[in-house]
Amino acid sequence: MRISNPPVARDLMVTARSFGNYDLAAALADLIDNSIKAKASRIDISFTPLATDVIVRIRDNGEGMDKQTLTDAMRPASSNPETIRDPNDLGRFGWGLKSASLSQARVLTVVSWQSEKFTAARWDIDNIEDWGMDIFENMDARDFLSVPVSTKSGTEVIWSNTDRLVENQPTDSVIDSLSSLISHAIKKLSLVFHRYLSGESGKKLAIKVNGNELKPIDPFLVSHDATQTLDAEIIEMAEGGQIIVQPYVLPHFSKLTVETQEELGGAEGMIRNQGFYVYRNRRLIIYGTWFRLVPHSDLTQLTRVKVDLPNSMDANWRITVDKSDAQLPSALKKRLQGVIRNFNRRSIKVHRNKGVSLDRENIQVVWKRSVKSGQVKYQINREHPLLCEFLNSAEFGDRFNSVIKMLEAYFPTDMFLKDSDAGITQHSIDTDEFNTLINQCLVNYMQLSTQSINIKDFLDFISRVEPFASQMAYTKSYIEKNLIGLFEE
Repeated sequence: MRISNPPVARDLMVTARSFGNYDLAAALADLIDNSIKAKASRIDISFTPLATDVIVRIRDNGEGMDKQTLTDAMRPASSNPETIRDPNDLGRFGWGLKSASLSQARVLTVVSWQSEKFTAARWDIDNIEDWGMDIFENMDARDFLSVPVSTKSGTEVIWSNTDRLVENQPTDSVIDSLSSLISHAIKKLSLVFHRYLSGESGKKLAIKVNGNELKPIDPFLVSHDATQTLDAEIIEMAEGGQIIVQPYVLPHFSKLTVETQEELGGAEGMIRNQGFYVYRNRRLIIYGTWFRLVPHSDLTQLTRVKVDLPNSMDANWRITVDKSDAQLPSALKKRLQGVIRNFNRRSIKVHRNKGVSLDRENIQVVWKRSVKSGQVKYQINREHPLLCEFLNSAEFGDRFNSVIKMLEAYFPTDMFLKDSDAGITQHSIDTDEFNTLINQCLVNYMQLSTQSINIKDFLDFISRVEPFASQMAYTKSYIEKNLIGLFEE
């Protein structure tokens, strides 16, 4: 015997709220995918806080939908993931519009128009018995729009009863929390869609959030003169199709401004964000992973590898519903492991080459080099501003000087010479450690100064002190951004 056993409508749609790993940025990204598929060139996203709700609107100027197309688009699982799709299609499961929207709101309304004909459809998961979906046409549909349309076609997605954004907070707390969520979403979308925002394919996409246009965040910094673009590899897959692997080695942080460094590193820093950047039709899917082929390392933090996939390989890479994760096919593991190690050698070389010259006039070096009777001798520079405070201390200056002498006297010269042929890798200082050195240098400078200080004099001073003199682009940027308030006008 065969019987029909469909899911309970409300239970399934509530469950759909937990499909994938959606935060606000990921949910918005899924809707932007639909706008790109609809050939939109502009997307406007707005947030309107109310007393107990936040209304979110995502409007595009794409092709729009008629009544039947909109009805189909609003159907749960509206497409078969195994069906061959248009090469430019960014969807797969037919759940994106619904699961992304319902992950943030309990009511989803979509208004679409072509010429003068308007249609709207709405799912309300608190009123969805027997799969009842509301349909509105003409003026009834148009009434959902708070701003008149200015294009012949387009679509606006409206989220209301956004309980995941409000979370029973007081109005003031909602606004503060929302500001943080929006800020994070802007950064994430600027990265995920950077190739569309920059017009890489010849057609530039404009995305605005509350009227502010997003600027692309290029994780490879290809516009920087010091970025190394290595040779790309094209991998032909046995089942058809090809994968393009393009490695980059980023500039050392000393050649960047603080803002660029923070943009590249994001909230988790450069080490966490090294690795593969996997794109599907130029849309970023997953990044900051080596897929366990090689470990994350301080010395390889500048290596990033762009991997371009066609949408015909979704199943092979096991791309998830929310397009936030993928898995490396086993057939590629051995092929890429050796290739990645070669790329990483270039990143390590960038760090190894970041030593500073010891023979610069009028520069306070860290180590002093002298030659007497043909013998070369290295000594720590006791006049360096970061050491003066300790050496001049009446309490422990003599003891500190004794420790320095011990380190100089017992430097492992023989082992150093032996290891130099193999290549020596010194500890690579990160930006946090470097920032601490700048802060300490300013403290020492202020203590030694007998008059009020200004930023011009300090920049002149620190430009003659290593390791800052060799890394002044970053040093100057950090001081002007973070320490400016400590100086006299």
